[in-house]
Amino acid sequence: MTLINRLKHAGSLTARLAAGTALGVGLFAAVAGTPDFALAQNAAHQPGPAVWVVSDEDSTIYLFGTVHLLKPDVQWRSAELDGLMAEASELWLELDNLDDQAAAMPLIQQYGLNLGGPPLSSLLSDEENAQLRVAAGVIGVPPQAMEVMQPWLVGLQLSMAAAVKAGYDPTSGVDMVLKAQADAAGTRVRGLETMEQQFRFFHDLPQEVQLQFLRQSLATWEEADVLLDRMVELWAAGDVDAFDQLIVQDMKNEWGELYDVLLTRRNADWANQIQTMLEGSGTTFIAVGAAHLAGDDSVQSMLEDRGVTVTRR
Repeated sequence: MTLINRLKHAGSLTARLAAGTALGVGLFAAVAGTPDFALAQNAAHQPGPAVWVVSDEDSTIYLFGTVHLLKPDVQWRSAELDGLMAEASELWLELDNLDDQAAAMPLIQQYGLNLGGPPLSSLLSDEENAQLRVAAGVIGVPPQAMEVMQPWLVGLQLSMAAAVKAGYDPTSGVDMVLKAQADAAGTRVRGLETMEQQFRFFHDLPQEVQLQFLRQSLATWEEADVLLDRMVELWAAGDVDAFDQLIVQDMKNEWGELYDVLLTRRNADWANQIQTMLEGSGTTFIAVGAAHLAGDDSVQSMLEDRGVTVTRR
């Protein structure tokens, strides 16, 4: 398989994932630990996914948590949510080019490959390499193609494959649906980050953290659908506290460095951008991964700490 074909195969499986790292957070949590399901099941549910309002005298910003891949039969849209979208003059997503594989390809080459470095197999044990060969066969990627990939990219490929195998469809993801709705209405779509930034979040992780993620992916990727289903159930019910315990707190406790990179730092950056938006006027709709809007380090908490008014609808 040529390098270009390797990149195309990697891109087809990971462009949406690496270009939507909140899904990466959810899938990472799905393979990174064993959460307390009893705690999550005992939490009270709210009707529908959660929405918050950030406001001042002349600005209204709606904050909505998303899931980047969903099963097609998940019901989450409502007349109220459509109405809020219709009010907004702009839709802000994590990325404005959610499914641009042409843009992803050179970034995969730059940040996802380890050309000239040690082959991936040399970083894994014999048992792990055997597991990887089996997994590679299931997802249709030749093991030799993975030899030149960074560990984070292989781990995300496995996680993505687990989600697709469980029935999760990128075209049914909330961000894709909202973007299509905004495009149809002529609403401007903007991005909080660039695709290159999102690839770099993973690329810049220490190799040992990347390998740890890959090892967890190898060990548990076939069972990741159980947690993904529970995560989506809590999100769709608007049960933010239970979602926090199931996903965010587990990740914070088990994966401090990755948690800081993928959640805390990005939330702080987005809070800065929202404060800048408040200096203007009008109505804006912001949709980001649900993990960013749960817990003590959420975007809303950071805004409230700065004296910004945030209320849940």
